[in-house]
Amino acid sequence: MFFHRRVRLFAIMFSLAMMSGVAGAPKADKPAPKKKKPPKPFKWVNPLNADLPGVKHGTFVSSSMKVDVGYCIYLPPDYMKPTYRTVNFPVVYYLHGGRPGSEVKSVKLVNHIHNAMAADKVPDMIYVFVNGGPVSHYNLPDRKHAMGEDVFIKELIPHIEKTYRVHARREARGIEGFSQGGRGTTRITFKHPHLFVSCAPGGAGYATEKRISEDNGKESDSLIFAPGYNTWDLARQYASNPKPALNIQIHVGIKGFNYQNNLEYMKFLDTLKIPYSKVIVPDAPHSARIIYEKKGLEIMRFHAKNFGLIK
Repeated sequence: MFFHRRVRLFAIMFSLAMMSGVAGAPKADKPAPKKKKPPKPFKWVNPLNADLPGVKHGTFVSSSMKVDVGYCIYLPPDYMKPTYRTVNFPVVYYLHGGRPGSEVKSVKLVNHIHNAMAADKVPDMIYVFVNGGPVSHYNLPDRKHAMGEDVFIKELIPHIEKTYRVHARREARGIEGFSQGGRGTTRITFKHPHLFVSCAPGGAGYATEKRISEDNGKESDSLIFAPGYNTWDLARQYASNPKPALNIQIHVGIKGFNYQNNLEYMKFLDTLKIPYSKVIVPDAPHSARIIYEKKGLEIMRFHAKNFGLIK
C-alpha cells in the first residue's frame, strides 16, 4: 500500500510539474516571426512569366540611358480583327505599386480587364503596364538610371504611339495606378495635366507625400526629392491655374491602411476646389486585385466615359 501511495504521489507531482512547465520537458518554442523577403534587385527589363489574354511583353531602347526598358501591353479583342486594322484605340497607362516594381508587377489585372471587354461590358481600350524605375515613378537625378517619370513620359509614351494603333492625343490617354502607382498617378496628373484626360489613382500613400511636402522633399534620410515634387504641392500648383480640366477618380478600400489618408487628401482637394469622383470599396484591403474584383468595371467605365466611348 505504501508503494501505491508513493506512485500516486509521484503521478500528482509529475502532473503539477508538467502544468508549470518544470518537469524536464522543454516548452514549445514560439514560431519565429517570418522575415520579410528583401526586394529583388531592380531591372529595367523583366520577363513575363504568365500566359495572359491579349498581353505581350515589349522593350524599347531608352534614349537617355542607352539601355532597354520593358513594358507590357494589353491589346483588346478587336485590335487584331481585320475589320479594325485601320482603327486606333485609346490607351490607359497603368503604374505598378511597390518599390522597386516592374512592368510585370500589376499585369494580372488583365484577367479582369479582358473579361469585361470580351463580354462587351466596357469598350475596347489598350492598357500599357509601365516600369516605374528604381524609385517607382519618381525622378531621382542624383542616382544613375533613376528617372522613372521621364522615361515614362518622354520615352515610353512616344514609343507606344509610334508602334501601336493608338490615338496620340490627350483625349485618348488615361493614367491609373495603385499604392506607389497611385502616388505616381497623382503626381504625374498634376504635373502634366496636358497629357491625360482620365486619371484614376488608387490606394495612394498620401500621408507619406504630405510628409515629403512638409519636410522640404525628405521621405527618409536616404531619399530626398526636389522641393515641391509631391502630390500636395503639385495639386496646389495646378489649382492656381486649373487648365486643362482634369477628370479624376480616386479609389481605395475601406480596410486598406491608406484609407484614412485618402479621405484626408480628398478633403484637401475640396479646399483647392479640384473636382474628383471616388470609388470607396467596402471589405477591400490594400489590394488592387481585390478592388478590381469588386469595382474594376466602374474604374474601367470611368476611363471609357472620359475617352468619349460611352455616355
